[in-house]
Amino acid sequence: MTTGAPEPPRRRVARVAVLAAVFVCAACGLVYELALVALGSYLIGDSVGQASIVLGVMVFAMGVGALAAKPLQSRAAAAFAAIELALALLGGLSVLGLYAAFAWLDLYGPALVGTAFLLGLLIGAEIPLLMVLLQRIRRQAAGSAVADLFAADYVGALLGGLAFPFLLLPVFGQLKGAIVVGAVNALAGLALVGTVFRKELGFRSRVALGAGALTVALCLGYAWVTAHDFEVTARQQLYRDPVVHAERSRYQEIVLTRSVREVGHAGTDLRLYLNGDLQFSSVDEYRYHEALVHPVLNGPRAEVLVLGAGDGLAVRELLRYPDIRHITVVDLDPAVVALARAEPQLRRLNADAFDDPRVQVVNGDAFGWLRGNPRRFDAVVADLPDPDETATAKLYTVEFYALIRAVLAEHGRLVVQAGSPYFAPRSYWSIEASVREAGFATVPYHVDVPSFGDWGFVLAAPDAVAPALALPPDAPELRFLSPATLAAAATFPADRDRIVVPASTLLRPRVLEYARMEWRGY
Repeated sequence: MTTGAPEPPRRRVARVAVLAAVFVCAACGLVYELALVALGSYLIGDSVGQASIVLGVMVFAMGVGALAAKPLQSRAAAAFAAIELALALLGGLSVLGLYAAFAWLDLYGPALVGTAFLLGLLIGAEIPLLMVLLQRIRRQAAGSAVADLFAADYVGALLGGLAFPFLLLPVFGQLKGAIVVGAVNALAGLALVGTVFRKELGFRSRVALGAGALTVALCLGYAWVTAHDFEVTARQQLYRDPVVHAERSRYQEIVLTRSVREVGHAGTDLRLYLNGDLQFSSVDEYRYHEALVHPVLNGPRAEVLVLGAGDGLAVRELLRYPDIRHITVVDLDPAVVALARAEPQLRRLNADAFDDPRVQVVNGDAFGWLRGNPRRFDAVVADLPDPDETATAKLYTVEFYALIRAVLAEHGRLVVQAGSPYFAPRSYWSIEASVREAGFATVPYHVDVPSFGDWGFVLAAPDAVAPALALPPDAPELRFLSPATLAAAATFPADRDRIVVPASTLLRPRVLEYARMEWRGY
């Protein structure tokens, strides 16, 4: 129990050192969790599912680790240092190992569960051992000791939670960020045991810990030096064509591939991928963008709003109409727009669309931007990423389309890229149902885009009568779309006709459920 006597300075310093170790270890542990969740979101999508798996497995394993630490309490100092070294090695290399499992072995799911369990097991063993070490410095009531430890633990977790997105990812990236945290983890454990509790270590323990520390340092150092080459090699394994540009922005992984192949005649195929999902192939993107843009312009079009489409290809088609006075492009990721402005072949493909004075680019979330926008538009083109992730599912809900309806001028029109009615029919028809639920009259249509397959769109107007699916009378000469093609696009075969499915809402994003189920099945 505590007494009223003043605490000796050396003992106070030792207690502060233990609590500082708790603080650092908690920060590192939370970074490991967030790194696994973020990696799964990049590679698999489904951020909610990835977070549930990682957090559920790790919390369970932490309980197991706390129980497993009981026999180690008699040698708490050596055991704690060993656990920190193991945690530093596993946590520091966790992102690298999981990326390798995804790229080469197709074992990402089992590897994720195993890694999360082992990390949780080691993290769970920390607090019981630190409690023993704290009590060895000065005996105190269990409640007070727990309060001190958990206060440092929770504040450390806050630091880790803030450091991961705002420091580690922007400065180091995922691979090197995990390695840095592993090194910090090892140093915190060794520093505490090697200073405050060094007298508790026998000769064998010191030798073993020294050898372990050297091994961890060599492994993490080698991983740091080879991280870039590893990432390039692993990324190339995921794409069939040579990768000519790759970056991980604040929001997503952006990859541009280029190859020369026979497509009717020899030509270059430039492909853009966001988080592994194909956005376009230069071989046939004109089919997609002609079908997306030109039908919605059969009416008023002086002011046009484009949601997404940071590659500039939809804007290119809009700029073919000289009577369009202003185009506002709202895209979340400035890195995609910067690539479209800078990469020479992509600039040729989009005809330097973003350099046109009629085009204004706004980098922001489309949902939030629509809520605060007072302007009205004659036409809205929603060319957004597929709704197979939690972050994008809200952009296919009744609430989102209601926001679009509020910014449409009288007799305005909306077009939505809605995925494949062939490969993902429930997702496609849920999007169409969501647009109708928001107060639009709709015309669903689809065209063949070889790199995507059969691809669908929804043309809509906030009127009682559905808009006519037709090209503008003054449409420019098009490579693919014609009146006859567009008339056929509105016809669905009997086995792919309308399915009655519920609309998608913010609180019940059914389109997300369907997209996950159907695209994964495909």
